[in-house]
This record gives sequence, structure tokens and C-alpha cells, in this order.
Amino acid sequence: MNKILILPLLKMPSGHHQVAEALINKLEKMDRQLEIKKIDLISYTSERLEKIVTKTYLKWISKAPRTYQWLYKHFINADSDQTALLKLYQQLFIKKMEKLVEEENPDLVICTHSFPSMLLSKLKSKGKINIPVINAYTDFFVNGLWGKKEIDVHFVPNRHVKSMLIQCGVPARNIYVTGIPIHEDFKEEMIRRHTSRKKILISGGSSGLGDLTRLLKGLKTSGGADYYVLCGKNEALFNKLRGWGRKNIIPISYIQSRKEMSRLYDEADAIITKPGGVTISEVIQKKLPIFIHSVLPGQEKVNLAFLKERGLVFELDYEKPVEKQIMEILMDEKQMAEFYRQLRAYGSEIEVRDKEFMMLINGLLGRKANQKLKTALKDKLYVSTSY
Repeated sequence: MNKILILPLLKMPSGHHQVAEALINKLEKMDRQLEIKKIDLISYTSERLEKIVTKTYLKWISKAPRTYQWLYKHFINADSDQTALLKLYQQLFIKKMEKLVEEENPDLVICTHSFPSMLLSKLKSKGKINIPVINAYTDFFVNGLWGKKEIDVHFVPNRHVKSMLIQCGVPARNIYVTGIPIHEDFKEEMIRRHTSRKKILISGGSSGLGDLTRLLKGLKTSGGADYYVLCGKNEALFNKLRGWGRKNIIPISYIQSRKEMSRLYDEADAIITKPGGVTISEVIQKKLPIFIHSVLPGQEKVNLAFLKERGLVFELDYEKPVEKQIMEILMDEKQMAEFYRQLRAYGSEIEVRDKEFMMLINGLLGRKANQKLKTALKDKLYVSTSY
């Protein structure tokens, strides 16, 4: 039985875990005999440390976004991997990663976060491990922390990232444009609603991050559309909106079912959200007009720049009435035609579908199996000739 190890980072809900779950779903459909494990290296190192890191991160991007943006730009999304901070991280965790790989003994590793990818890349460059490794990117760009040349296969979101990796010295044969992986449930087509009154989803409030308050206050007195607010596990937001008693603002609590979430997408006329890689990819799959209400420091800022350049989103201007902006765009046939043209252009970049995905995975698993066979034969030969 082949074993695949999937490595996101931290336990908090994130795009790294969503992509991991999407890949697990795809792999299980491909081969029910596969053993698949998802492990967070920080929790593996220390459960207490994981809680501290998660709490610190959430507080940092909420209370001091500018300093986090500076750190992200200079230490994470930087060209050099030789910064003092990264060297410290390597010293703290590279032995733990080596131990984890030794204990689990996987046939293939898939990274959905840059930090495990960087550590595995270092171990491969030093000859410490020879296991095939895949990078599955969760944003519309690749930050400087990801391992690159030593990684066997790259599942990239678009052609721009493919070109960038080639410039970094990664062979083109190792790079495949897959888009950001999303769960199969979001690819099912459902019956779309058709009413004169617009139904608009609002996302981004599940963790209490993002400037939803300003957005919702601006819509509180609007009446031209119905706004369904995805509150997730943010009970404070859910109770606050329910207390408003506004018929056009409908709070929705945590939705566990992806099929239910897919249904909500299909019933909507547009979505207002943050530029997270996975959510945007799900919505692109559903061909919904996308409005950006706020952006978190770090990767979301870089995502937004890419999405705006490609014409895949509309950024809201809080100096103008929000509902008026949305309605003007949705009713503008030229703007909508251009938006859908950009969606088609982005979708046309995808190189790897289900069949090719299966072939790639099986090829990598076969490579590890051949290595095991060669090692076994070598050991057998050594034993037989030593008598």
C-alpha cells in the first residue's frame, strides 16, 4: 500500500487545509487503497507551540497589519532564503521534519504550505531524503519561502507562476498548471436561480478578520438586493447581524457541507469577499462576479494585485455607495462581457485534468517504488556476496 503525506501548517482553518482536503478527496477517488495522512509540522513539534503561533498570528494581522506586511515582504516573499529569520527557522525545525519523514516513511509528500516545502527542499539538497515532493500552491503567486529547484513537481495556479519558476531554474517539465486545487463538490453544476431581485453572498467574516463592519454598515440602509452574510464560526458577527432585524441582511452560521456551500454559490448573483486563493478559485469555478471588500496583509495583498491585473475581480471603493457600485457593474453588459472573457482566458490556462493528475501521481509513486526495489536488490546482493 502506498502512503502519501500531506503537509499544511498550523491547525486553524485556512486555504492550506482546504487545498489539502481537496487533494485528499481527489486522491481517494483515484485509489481507495492509498494511505493518506495530513500532518501539521508545528503541532507535531509541540501542540502548545502551535496554539501560541496561531494566537500570535491572528492577533498580529488584526492589530498591527502594517508590521506584518513589512515582515511578509522582507522575510517571506523575498528573493533570498538566507535571511537570519529563515536560518533560525531551519535550525529549529529541519531536524523535526527529518524525524517526521523517517517515522512516517511516505512514498510521496505534498506540501500545501511554503514552510514544509522549504524544509524538505533543504533536506533533499543535502541528500538526507530522496522522497518525491509536490508543491501545491494555494495563492495566485509563489512566495520566496517555497522550495523550488529540489521539488519534483509543482502544481501552479497560472502560466505567470510557471514562467516565474522557469526563470528560477525549475525545469518546465516539472511544472503543471492546475489552478489552485478546489474540492470536487464545487465543480458540480446546480440549477441557478432567476429572479429580478439580486442575491449577493458576503464572505470573509468567519475568523473575525477583514473590515466587514464598514461594509455591512454601508449596506444596512440599502434595499436593492438581499445580502447573505457567511459568518462561519464568528458567533459575535452572526448575533450582531441578527439583532439588526434587517430583512435584506441575512446572517448564515457555520456551513460544514461543501455541497450546501456549492448550492449557495449557484443561487447567488455575485459575491463580496476577500482575495483568499481558495475562495476566489471556488467562485471562479462558479463564474460569479467577484467584489473585494477588504484585504489582509501578506499574501492577500499580492493576490489582489494579480486578480485586478487579470480583470478577475472588482475592488469596492468605500468613498462611494457600495450597493450602487455593485448594481452598476452587474447591469453593465460591456463590463460583464469583459469579466467573463477574462474568466474564460484564465480557465484556458489549465493543463492538468483528472486523467493527467492520476498519471502524475502514479508516476511519482512508481519512482519511489523503484527506489525501494533498487535498495532491496542492492542489500540482497551485498548479503549474498559477503559470505
